[in-house]
Amino acid sequence: MNNIKLATGHPIPSYIFTSAFYRLAMSITRRIGSIALRVLIAYTVSFSATAAQHPNLVINQQDVADMKQAIAQPGAFQEAFNATLARVDQGLTQAIEVPVPQDAGGGYTHEKHKSNYQQMYDTGIIYQLTGDKKYAQYVKHMLLQYAKLYPTLPLHPKRKSSNEGKLFWQGLNEAVWLVHTIQAYDFIYDALTPAERNSIEMGAIMPVALFLSEQSPKTFNKVHNHGTWATAAVGMTGYVLDKPLWVERALYDLNLAKKGGFMRQLDELFSPDGYYNEGPYYQRYALMPFVTFAKAIEQNEPQRKIFEYRNGILLKAITSSVELSYNKLLFPLNDAINSKGIDTIELVHGIAIAYGLNHDPRLLDIAQQQNNILLTGDGLKIAQGLDNQLQQPYPFVSSLYRDGQQGDNGALVVMRQGGKTDQTLVFKATAQGLGHGHFDKLTWQFYDKGNEIVSDYGAARFLNIEAKFGGGYLPENNSWAKQTIAHNTLVVDEQSHFNGKLNMANKHHPQLKFYESQPNLTIASASIDTAYEDVAFKRTLALVNIKQRDAVIGIDIMHVKANKPHQYDLPVHYQGQLIDTNFQRKASLNQLQALGQHHGYQHLWLLATANLTTHSMLNRLAKITWLNNNGRFYTLSTLVNANSSQHNDEQMLFTQLGANDPNMNLRQQQAFIHRVNATNHTFINVIEPHGEYNPSKEYTLGATSNVAELNHYQQAELAALTIRFTDGQQYLLAMNHSNNVVTEQTQSVITVNGAQYPFKGRAQLIGPLASAQAIQSKNSK
Repeated sequence: MNNIKLATGHPIPSYIFTSAFYRLAMSITRRIGSIALRVLIAYTVSFSATAAQHPNLVINQQDVADMKQAIAQPGAFQEAFNATLARVDQGLTQAIEVPVPQDAGGGYTHEKHKSNYQQMYDTGIIYQLTGDKKYAQYVKHMLLQYAKLYPTLPLHPKRKSSNEGKLFWQGLNEAVWLVHTIQAYDFIYDALTPAERNSIEMGAIMPVALFLSEQSPKTFNKVHNHGTWATAAVGMTGYVLDKPLWVERALYDLNLAKKGGFMRQLDELFSPDGYYNEGPYYQRYALMPFVTFAKAIEQNEPQRKIFEYRNGILLKAITSSVELSYNKLLFPLNDAINSKGIDTIELVHGIAIAYGLNHDPRLLDIAQQQNNILLTGDGLKIAQGLDNQLQQPYPFVSSLYRDGQQGDNGALVVMRQGGKTDQTLVFKATAQGLGHGHFDKLTWQFYDKGNEIVSDYGAARFLNIEAKFGGGYLPENNSWAKQTIAHNTLVVDEQSHFNGKLNMANKHHPQLKFYESQPNLTIASASIDTAYEDVAFKRTLALVNIKQRDAVIGIDIMHVKANKPHQYDLPVHYQGQLIDTNFQRKASLNQLQALGQHHGYQHLWLLATANLTTHSMLNRLAKITWLNNNGRFYTLSTLVNANSSQHNDEQMLFTQLGANDPNMNLRQQQAFIHRVNATNHTFINVIEPHGEYNPSKEYTLGATSNVAELNHYQQAELAALTIRFTDGQQYLLAMNHSNNVVTEQTQSVITVNGAQYPFKGRAQLIGPLASAQAIQSKNSK
């Protein structure tokens, strides 16, 4: 249809196409061809269409009837209604203000337009539930003010060049405004006169939709969360204004070529497991337009079966968003603000819509934690489920989330032991994640007792705090947060992965070697050989529950191979106060220096150093202990000179973030870095939670590590790590790294110090063994 022009030679304005006109036009095109159609349209000014029933987006008339009945009955839904009613009534006492845009994110005008669309949405739904015309009048008056303002607006004075806006500094916020505002307009549609509708549509609704689509084609057709918001806004507007061409464009791109649009986003942005390639933070943010537009599609065109598309990808995206969290907070991967959690409004909508479709009682557990009942038909179902105590515990278990459209671009592995606040290890072996990705291949994080223990910085940004760089990403997001040294993974020669080049990073991803989960053991291994020109590294991480000791430990084994010597740095960014090391440190007492000059090293103060090769540590074990504010101690035990035949030069560096930061934008965080100069090297680490510190009751228990000795053995594609504790108990983790198919029944045997240890599958924890002395005695015989 986009190629069809009026007899005057001008393109057909897309706003002409009402539903009835669109169907007739397509029919005529098939029968008499496009030439005759041009003649027809040339004399067509308007075409009367059968009006759609309103509301027709996220809620419908049956939902309204059910909700009206529910607000008359005591329960969670009535409470939510009363709370919203009180908030809306308070808003009605305030003068309507639609200011000329001036401020970036966090500034007054920015926040005012955000609160306006939320106020219109809430007031509109209250009108639907009460029928009181004063609520419709309020929304109408605000929309009429927007209809006067918007046509006069130039591009925003503080616009972002990558995605310009008018009401807001970026078009993304403009799309969010329309997603909410079109629903508010839908709520009050039947309370308006034709003249009022015409003024609002021609002055505000349609100009915003056209600005987001025809005037911003690059963003609208982009497979990215900005594109998702734009297509959702325009598609939902198409349903309300009865413009199916807009819906089709939203689904299949401006040219209907299927090179962009909502369906292409569903295809490319999610893996088959529902993992979003920009990470959980942006998965949460993008979820709102995905599920809201999908709900509108389901209401208006159920024959599309949108929630069944790609084997139910949207429902998987909702549940995986929940599962990519710890103690209610999302894992802060890539450009993430680590205060966002499962109670964000986007996930509230997602959980409600998912429960409305499948009535899974486990989703009610999440809804109960969110403590936010929506005034929608799905929100009513959530409220009724909670009132009837139908909720069941949501299972937070070890899981693998493949990355990439086909699930072959690496994976995110979440290893859990116990409940939702017990030990969790996150292994990030995913693809780059587009512009919001970080150069952090094969990084990891560790959580315990409700807290982040081995941490990820996330994004360098103070969201919506205008005094901090306008509330946007700080310059340090590029100079620090994205750089490899800001993460818990290998850095070669003080250069970030892919030399910090995004285009190169987007072309490559790790290879997942294997993943296996057992009741007492979860293990995964991945590798990459493209992050550096001549360096390949493979990392194997495991979370082990030693039930006989009532202990859960994390195991980290990284093999590095190269063609020539390099400097290898393996940092651990920890949360807490350093308590002790079993080796001496040489501290910088009077003057600090930055650790390096580029790739994030310029932001690290060097606090202390230790030459590990000169220390006579017991059993070649370097131990660092810190205390987290959860009252628990953590020790990372590192095997020094793991490659005993090479005797590599090894150091431990202690750093603090904040160098070369004149505006004090960076948070003060600490790390220690295991530095090795070698050609090939194997890093062996064990993280061990232990003890308790209670400052209120003034007691300390178990402040010292129980790990006494580590040994690593390699036998072709088989490997083993032995762990001896201070009481003499010893365990062995046997692993099969074969590239062949290995099932749970695959039998392997590894020999350690002359003793043979059979095991099944990819890995098995064996023990407790006899004491080390007994093994040596047995082997000598």
